[in-house]
Amino acid sequence: MYDYNQPIASDCLALIVDDEEKIRQTLADAIEDEGWTVLKAENGEKALQLFARHDPDLVLLDVWMPGVDGIETLQKMKQLKPKIPVVIMSGHGTIETAVKATRIGAFDYLEKPLSLDKIYPLLDHAKRMKFTGDERHHQAPDLLGTAPAMLQIKRQINLVATRNASVLITGENGTGKEVVANHIHQKSARGLAKKPFIAVNCAAIPEELIESELFGHTKGAFTNAISLKKGKFELAHQGTLFLDEIGDMSLRTQAKILRILQDQQFERLGSSDTFQVDVRVIAATNHDLKDLIREGGFREDLYYRLNVVPFHIPPLRERGDDIFELTEYFLTKMARELGEQPKHLAPEAMQVMRDYPWPGNIRELKNLLERVCIMNDQLFINADTLRSYLEIDQNSLETNNPEFMSAATFKQAKSDFERAYILGKLEENQWNITKTSEAIGLERSNLHRKLKLYGIESKQKG
Repeated sequence: MYDYNQPIASDCLALIVDDEEKIRQTLADAIEDEGWTVLKAENGEKALQLFARHDPDLVLLDVWMPGVDGIETLQKMKQLKPKIPVVIMSGHGTIETAVKATRIGAFDYLEKPLSLDKIYPLLDHAKRMKFTGDERHHQAPDLLGTAPAMLQIKRQINLVATRNASVLITGENGTGKEVVANHIHQKSARGLAKKPFIAVNCAAIPEELIESELFGHTKGAFTNAISLKKGKFELAHQGTLFLDEIGDMSLRTQAKILRILQDQQFERLGSSDTFQVDVRVIAATNHDLKDLIREGGFREDLYYRLNVVPFHIPPLRERGDDIFELTEYFLTKMARELGEQPKHLAPEAMQVMRDYPWPGNIRELKNLLERVCIMNDQLFINADTLRSYLEIDQNSLETNNPEFMSAATFKQAKSDFERAYILGKLEENQWNITKTSEAIGLERSNLHRKLKLYGIESKQKG
């Protein structure tokens, strides 16, 4: 029997808090088999005593307990020692509970019955935190919002992260597809084990270079190939490769991607040697791949290989009050980076933000707020000031674009609006593509595709 009043001699210490003795013992046996010392508590009161007396490297905390429940226990633990990772466990899990626990500071959220395959990566991560002192290095980027669709996405991430299935993320430009991909990676065993997350924007790489970028090349494989180069698949070995804008990839490259997904093998350009890789592929696109398949622009077999687990990220205009949380987050973050007091939007200005359609989504929102922070000395931004940055003119929009208001379907209305919006911004920026892309928060390559899609002839100057 372990004497809880004695100091802990083990390198790593876990605290298990659960009112069910069988769960406490099962978890303790598994964790002790990994060389850890384990403390056990059957309620929140005892857990807080042990937590205050010792410095556990990881806490596994049940939500539903008599007396002081898990949420209250978590709050007190975070007040006492905020850097210690606390993982919430629940057999009656709801999205609301998960969100509340995460906001308080829970490191992760596990649903019962527990899978030991999810426990072991957490042990490895906690051990690494103990000996490196870097508790944030492997945490995923911020994924904000409590709109129903976003809560479902967060729950999906927890469900699929520990599996190696391919993931396809769809959504408009600027909605945060890479952030979701990074979250999936970071919560997986690959992310917790410090394996690489390699992101590739397929639309930004010229067609003649895409294969070299993905698969690498040998010296002399083509003109200017002056040395051996490792490709992204090789660099992502044992980690995750994020292929953004997969719909812009040529059929030839798609065939090679399909082979890698099937065989986990590839050859560098200019070489017949075969390389074996262990890579999880997460792909993303703003296209409707089923439409591209019908048009002959995307392989159906690759689509089904990628679309094992589908995610769809909603546009910002469909996320309701998430706009307020995102705005406050970016204003606070930018103020910290600039070393200034955070700016605030007046209620009327916030309503302007809520009503704006955000064609560039979160990327456009971030760019706008960055301009507000840099270019405006006022701490409180009113609606008129904000409108001057947004440059909204609804009357002009309705007068010049009757098709927008009379479109038969939402899809057509969206297309009419996008075309009118891009034309207006091009005129404002004297048809300078670079300035326009920066102004609206849309990458140059994506803006060029929009011009082609809507039949807008480029008149770029300078």
